[in-house]
Amino acid sequence: YVFFPLFSSSARAVSTRQWEVHPPQQQGRHWAQICSGNPFNRIRGCDKYGCGNYGANRQGKGEKHKGVDVICSDGATVYAPFSGQLSGPIRFFHNGNAIDDGVQISYCVKLVCIHPIRYHGQIQKGQQLGRMLPMQRVFPGIVSHIHVENCDQSDPTHLLRPDVSPALPQQDTHWATVCAGNPTNEIRGCDKYGCGYFGAPRRNGKGEKHRGVDVICADGATVYAPFSGELFGPVKFFHNGNAIDDGIQIKGSGFCVKLLCIHPIRYHGRISKGQVLGRMLPMQRVFPGITSHIHVENCDRSDPTSNLERGKGR
Repeated sequence: YVFFPLFSSSARAVSTRQWEVHPPQQQGRHWAQICSGNPFNRIRGCDKYGCGNYGANRQGKGEKHKGVDVICSDGATVYAPFSGQLSGPIRFFHNGNAIDDGVQISYCVKLVCIHPIRYHGQIQKGQQLGRMLPMQRVFPGIVSHIHVENCDQSDPTHLLRPDVSPALPQQDTHWATVCAGNPTNEIRGCDKYGCGYFGAPRRNGKGEKHRGVDVICADGATVYAPFSGELFGPVKFFHNGNAIDDGIQIKGSGFCVKLLCIHPIRYHGRISKGQVLGRMLPMQRVFPGITSHIHVENCDRSDPTSNLERGKGR
């Protein structure tokens, strides 16, 4: 979707002197975490609606993205990236849709697609600012995010790195173990029913490819959440009510994934990385002799293999 400049004459009234005396760059060098579940202010990549980096092309008019999209799950808690004065509301879309809200923190940044706890007064760096609005309602399938825009439309990317050790992000690069008994998320190889890697041909006569990855999992085994997020379901893959026709979707931490052929303990609510998600269903009943597995599929049908690679991979 297209982000248009959202400056009003009042926003431009923020004085140059204020910006020079109290720039965000001097407030602890880097900003605090903006969204719960995204401790390193990870920026949205590309999806069917566009890309989240500063300067990305915007569809239709040859315009450039004047902000940065920080990944944030719908409903997540939002924090102040630095200390300052609140002003708002900011109506970005001017149409009253479900995400048409935001706030400005001087000096001087706009955070859009959030509902702040208040529009005026002082706020301190790291204090709760509000909550992420339901972006999926307006743009289904997008990587939900907060649009972060400097008031002078300069690039805020270098300020988004929180003050943490550079080694820390590596601790959360890969997903947790998905299935008990498979600590490295080993992917199914090939058997008489086909192969489990992403892009494997499907033997249905239509030349289709495998749009997910099959993580080996014994029938009845405990299944865990690969990352923290919000649950949605049920997901019925076969639509025939067979013994493995159940599953769940998790959105959060910059990811959206479906886990199929499992029975979750619940279909809605929050879940944390590594918590029990459910159990593996009896795949041998439906496909005797197959390597039993959980079908793991990114919501945008991109390849999830790199996130699963804790060991053997493909």
